[in-house]
Amino acid sequence: MLVTLRNYQSEAVDKIKAAYHQGYKAPLLALSTGSGKTIIFCNITERTAIKGNTVCILVHRQELLRQTSDHLTLLGVSHGLIAPGHSMTGDPIQIASVQTLARRLHRMKAPALIIIDECHHTPAGTWKKILSTWSSSRILGVTATPIRLDGKGLGMGAGGFFDTLIQGPDTRWLIDNNFLSQPLVYAPPTNVDLKGIRTQCGDYEKHELAFRMDKPTITGDAIKHYLRLCPNAPAILFAASVKHAEHSAEQFNAAGIPAASLTGEISDSMRKHRIESLANGAIKVLTSCEIISEGTDIPVVTAAILLRPTQSTGMFLQQCGRALRPYPGKTNAIILDHVGNCLRHGLPDDPRAWELNVGIMPSRGAKKSGPLIKTCQKCYAVYSRFMEACPQCGYVNEANEREIKQVDGELEQLTSEQLEKMRQRRQQGMVTDLAGLLAVARQRGYNPAWAHHVFNGRKAREFKRGLQEQVRMAI
Repeated sequence: MLVTLRNYQSEAVDKIKAAYHQGYKAPLLALSTGSGKTIIFCNITERTAIKGNTVCILVHRQELLRQTSDHLTLLGVSHGLIAPGHSMTGDPIQIASVQTLARRLHRMKAPALIIIDECHHTPAGTWKKILSTWSSSRILGVTATPIRLDGKGLGMGAGGFFDTLIQGPDTRWLIDNNFLSQPLVYAPPTNVDLKGIRTQCGDYEKHELAFRMDKPTITGDAIKHYLRLCPNAPAILFAASVKHAEHSAEQFNAAGIPAASLTGEISDSMRKHRIESLANGAIKVLTSCEIISEGTDIPVVTAAILLRPTQSTGMFLQQCGRALRPYPGKTNAIILDHVGNCLRHGLPDDPRAWELNVGIMPSRGAKKSGPLIKTCQKCYAVYSRFMEACPQCGYVNEANEREIKQVDGELEQLTSEQLEKMRQRRQQGMVTDLAGLLAVARQRGYNPAWAHHVFNGRKAREFKRGLQEQVRMAI
């Protein structure tokens, strides 16, 4: 049975149909997290099946496979599952785990339509293998973040598979029209020390990042602010590694807050049980490293606790999006950003201009001013710096409030001056040699001795960290 779609969802379906009629083979639909992408592509699947055509829906997580199957079942659409523990059927509609399908390609015919959930993953090798083998099929990609981890686009001009971009309403419109919850973002006044961490595949190197982040003091600070800002709210904590997720859950439990970790190392049935436990209130905090960063639909989640710094705008938006879905009794989504991700990427509901081959089109002045946000000095909420007063308490920051106030590790909102200082520190941190630091000194009008001081200080810290790492490995 066909379900009744919201107006913007029906418009998206019409635009997809029009794209195929215009000769495009692989449109990409970009819609914000929580806007109903699964409902849209399941509706398209049903319409395609009614016409007698075959469809394969590609997913990369067991949770996404289960969600998609539940939607099709509600629609009364018969389908098969290509995943561990499931036998292949002759159904014209199949939902496939990408990893399993890649091993069974030689046993299957190309479908008329391939639908790719979370299609920002398509540059990965397994996805490429499937799409290249089934090159005769039409493609439909769906994602909230049409951008690669390294910031590049997903279009053919960037080495991707998609030939036209269809954009639905943005996050701000969905919030204003009560389809998503209003996010309230709280952030620390200073960033976690990320100096010296290498970049790998467009983001921080995982092992080095986990070593910096998995500290009892950092998690303890997250617990304190959870209790202060959103006590007992259903929350997802995004960690830097599996061990970091496990250690964080242990510390929340020790503080009397029921928590559990969700990792790829536990069974599918246990993962399902823990997600259901968060949904029904048996646990309050679910900690994870990437497993539920995207796609997973748990509308009751009210808070996202960010303990994983990331250079990826896509990952940041996906993580914040876990808390944006509306739910009875939920007035706001709380984002507790302990790692300065909003300083790198802006607010979750900021307007972003997506472009198929570029990723995100840079806004005017972005490089000069950084993210356009500031922090209320009274209630510590983070909001657009174009707003004169804090939208939460009405306070107007004084123009001369330049000092970064930090009392006992409190999360505070940030002024534009503070953001500019942080931007300069990040710019300085990207320079790795003495010649580059001397150039920065000339640009800022500093004495050259400043560059030598910074360079020698870095060398001393690197030497100390090397010794500490040797001791840790020996233990």
